[in-house]
Amino acid sequence: MKIFKILITLIVILAGGLAVNAKDTPVVADKIEYMNLDWWKQFNDENLNKYMLFVYENNKDLKIAAAETKQAQQVVKLSFSDQLPQLKISGQVGREFSGATTRFGDLVIPDYSQSRFFLPLTMTYELDIWGENYLKTKSIKQRLEMIRQDERASYIMITTALASNYYNLIKADKLIENQTKLVDLQTEIVKLYDIKYKGGLCSVNEVLFEKQLLTMFKEDLNNLKEKQDVLENQLKVILGDRNLTSIDRSTYDSVKLIDFPMDIQSVAIQNRPDLIKSEFYIKKLGLDVKVARRDFLPKFLVFGQVGFNAYQLSDVFGSHTFLSNLGVMPSFDLFAGGRKMAMFKYKKYEYQKALQIYEKTILTSLQEVNDALVSSKTARKNLEASKERFEIEQNKYELADKKFNIGAASNLDIIKAKEALIISEKSHVSNTIDTIISAINIYKSVGGVDYMQFEEAI
Repeated sequence: MKIFKILITLIVILAGGLAVNAKDTPVVADKIEYMNLDWWKQFNDENLNKYMLFVYENNKDLKIAAAETKQAQQVVKLSFSDQLPQLKISGQVGREFSGATTRFGDLVIPDYSQSRFFLPLTMTYELDIWGENYLKTKSIKQRLEMIRQDERASYIMITTALASNYYNLIKADKLIENQTKLVDLQTEIVKLYDIKYKGGLCSVNEVLFEKQLLTMFKEDLNNLKEKQDVLENQLKVILGDRNLTSIDRSTYDSVKLIDFPMDIQSVAIQNRPDLIKSEFYIKKLGLDVKVARRDFLPKFLVFGQVGFNAYQLSDVFGSHTFLSNLGVMPSFDLFAGGRKMAMFKYKKYEYQKALQIYEKTILTSLQEVNDALVSSKTARKNLEASKERFEIEQNKYELADKKFNIGAASNLDIIKAKEALIISEKSHVSNTIDTIISAINIYKSVGGVDYMQFEEAI
């Protein structure tokens, strides 16, 4: 019984001590924070805000990423279980048949048969003297953090894709509206040129040119409608609801331009999921190298049994059937074919590779931020140029209208001036939406945070 008490005490101490380590788990941020809803509210678009929440609840990619994170959490628990003692009951019921005479000195035991009832509680525990199993669990926790960053990256990718497609759909709506007007105006122009041709006031080439232009306008309209359908289909996939029949959106006239920085500090990349993930990757491999190094050291397995061993079922729990044992089994690999050394070197090389991946991630992150910033500046310049051109066309149209009212211009002249104004407006619409999307791309490049906090004074 003394051995039994020692064994139970040892199990309680080990389990209690290791349970303390189980509490050392990072606090997980609420997933809604990954959406950064406050940043999207500055666009003042209720439909966009509504769809952001809809995506949070229904997007399939986000659900897949969440499931992968939960899987990784269970892997951590699996690894931690290796740090705990293993207890099991392995009962045995059998019948022994002796087919030969057994001698113990002068004592002779003839042939016999008997039943045996063995009911032990078995404990095994690998003493983690060198902390190898503990380091393995820490390594897997780093992998969990890497997967959490993958999940956060999914949120950034999905929300920015939603917003970009949403605004491209608004652009498509406005361009289709303008293109339809162009087709109607050009149809009227073709009719007028036919009348002029019949009156001998223009050549056949002029008529053919206007008809050719009409077919081009119709072709552009068809392409815009196709793009509109594609964008709607893509948004339905992002929203994750197969039953959606239409996408509610605001009109072009209600869109709002937001501020963007003229320059951004390099520290802006510190929130990017890929950069944070590469940092955890380095930490993980650093732990893996330590584990591989400690694998060269000897291991110690504590084992023991407490239970009952009887030859009759009625005596299983009798006073003289108690059985117990306790021991330590050291083990050391004298030769493993170079496997451990190869694994150690492999982890070292992988660690060196992780350092290079980290450096490359920094360079790639800076490039993406700079590219997004340059694209945003170009979009803003193009917007200003198209706005100026649109205002010029408005002035030209107003002059043509005045001339038409006093009889100094024909109906054909006013229609062509209207066409030129609409074509200029199309360019201005495209540049306006492109400017909004360029701001979204900056947001994406800095890791889904407000980029204005990193604005650098010039």
